[in-house]
Order: sequence, then structure tokens, then C-alpha cells
Amino acid sequence: MAQRAAAGRPGDTAGSDGPSPDGPSRTGGSDGPSRTAGSDGPSRTGGSDGPSRTGGPDGIEFAERTAPFRRELLAHCYRLLGSVDDAEDLVQETYLRAWRSYDGFEGRSSVRAWLYRIATNACLTALRHGSRRQLPSGLGAPGDDTDPASAGGSEAGRLQPVPDALVTPESGDPATVAVARESLRLALIAGLQYLPPGQRAVLLLRDVLAFPAAEVAEMLGTSTAAVKSSLQRARSRLARVAPTPERISEPAEPEMRALLDRYIAAFERSDAAALERLLRADATLELPPSHGWYTGGDAAAHAVAGLGSPGDWRMVATAANGQPAAAAYRRGDDGAHHAYGIVVLTAAGTGIARITVFADPALFTAFGLPPVHRTDIS
Repeated sequence: MAQRAAAGRPGDTAGSDGPSPDGPSRTGGSDGPSRTAGSDGPSRTGGSDGPSRTGGPDGIEFAERTAPFRRELLAHCYRLLGSVDDAEDLVQETYLRAWRSYDGFEGRSSVRAWLYRIATNACLTALRHGSRRQLPSGLGAPGDDTDPASAGGSEAGRLQPVPDALVTPESGDPATVAVARESLRLALIAGLQYLPPGQRAVLLLRDVLAFPAAEVAEMLGTSTAAVKSSLQRARSRLARVAPTPERISEPAEPEMRALLDRYIAAFERSDAAALERLLRADATLELPPSHGWYTGGDAAAHAVAGLGSPGDWRMVATAANGQPAAAAYRRGDDGAHHAYGIVVLTAAGTGIARITVFADPALFTAFGLPPVHRTDIS
């Protein structure tokens, strides 16, 4: 049985990326909220969810009111940005801006909506300066050489997986948890990157988070009519590039775990025949940050098996993007197995439909995993 990782950054607690109870220094220029559209200031619509703010900020009160939303804000920023590293930076920025603006928060919108306004606009600003993050299948035709070493690539515009432990709701009704997981699927995150940032934000705020159109309009500094029009265009475009949950047709959770265990066992043995039996005939293998990707279960199986020999790999089961995943460690010249990357599987009722191998050892920090494999990882 494969080992299972308890993902998450060591020592993380809810709201840990927000300001400390004492808050940052209040010296310097005014930290009060601007009243322009898209600013950090509070919304001017909706019922009162809190007391009118007077005097200086109360660090304990701020933490109590804002910390519960950190996990979902991280998921939101990740959906917008396609990078867990950038998402964590923007959540930190969101809490800093919220702290600086908290004196002016008058409770005319909910704290949750106010934080989403800050986070969304911070992400949209960041997206003005970044390139679209894509998987190899969005960059060109599949390869016909099953040697992964032959695939070129670059570090620019890399899509990253996100650990379930950082973004999946810790509690809530099963339907809410299911929606949260579906909205983090790797194929959907990749598809969202094809939308202009403004459309992406509208789609997520309306269809995933269910904010009213009028509230979304105020968050983004636009009109309700513009939000509705943007939402229609975003839905139409996304339908062309991302599969629906019905088309994915995933197996039940126990079957997915068993499938992951069988994949890990076959991978560690470099057993191409066993891997091919686990893959659908139309399975796809993607190898970011290279541009390499392969279609067909036989080609994908041989490419994966060609990554090493029996004993070269150790894998630890985990979960990413609401999907089964594994952390891969590769044997080095010193005989130890060192962090290599995160493997995310797209499971279907008839087998594995897609394998995405993110060859990036730096991801292990987000997953709470050590850089060198240990037998006690569980």
C-alpha cells in the first residue's frame, strides 16, 4: 500500500498568512480605504454584517473575523492565477490590505465579500503583468518520441497543482465540498487560463462563489449589465476548452484510491505493461514544465516507464486539485531519493484518463513534504 502524505505547510494554521494580532506598523501615510471602484474600501451595498468601525483596528477582532476565510480565498486566488505560489502571495497581500483598511470598514457588506473584493482586484492587477499559464497540450502537437528527455520546454507560464489540504473546505455540507473540488480540477484551471482575466473573475465570482451580479459589479467597478454579458461570454468560451464533470465521470473515492495505489506500484517497478492496463486507450501524459505530451495509453505508459528503472523511484500518495496525486522522489547518485515532482491523475470510470507530471521539486514545500524521501512519511 502506498504511503499517504499529510499535505500542507508545516505549522500552518487558519489565517496564519494574515497579519499578527498586533498588526503591522501603523506609521507612515494613511492606511484608510479609498472610495474608488475596485479599491480596498468596503462595499456600499448590502445589509450590515458588523459594527461601525471607530478608532484604531483591534488585532484580535480582525483575526477572528477574517481568518475563517483564508482557505477559500487561497482557492479563489489559485483559480484566477493558476499558481499556488502566486496565490499564497496574493492572499498575504489581501490580508495586509484588509488590515490597513479595517479602520474604514463600516459593515455595509459582509466581511467575506469585502475580502473577496480586495483579493480579486489584487489578482487582476497581478494578471496584467503575467503570461498565460498553460499545460503542454495547450502549446502544440503531441510528441511521437516517447523519450521524455527529448521534450523541450521553459519555466515561463507554468501552471501549478494545488494541495487539497490547503484549499478543500474543512467542513460544510457534502454538496458544498463537491462544488469546491470540482472548481479546482486541473482541466478546469487550465481552461480558465484561456479566458481574459476580467471574464475569469466574473465567472468565478458568479458561478463558483454565487455572489449576486450586482455585488460582483461593485467588486469590479462595473455595471450589472456588463457582468451579465461577461458571464455569458466566459461560459461559452470555457465550454469549448474544459470538460464538464459529467464528461469526466470519475469513479467513487475508494476506487480512485485503489487506482492510485496500483499506479504507484507500477510506476515504482517501471512496469509499462501494468501501467498500460491502468490507462484508457485515449489517455494523455503531460510533462510540464517541458512542452512534452503524449496521447494514447500505450505511448503514455512507455513514456512513464522510460523515466527510470525499478528502484529509481519512491512515491507518496497525496491529493491535488481534488484529484488523486503522488509525490515522486528520484534516486540520486548518493543513493537517496530526492524530490522530483508532483504527479496528478485524472481518473475516469474506465481507467486513468490523464497523467500530469509537474517536475518541480519546489512544490514539495506546499505539499508539506520533505526534500528527501523517508520511510516514515505517512
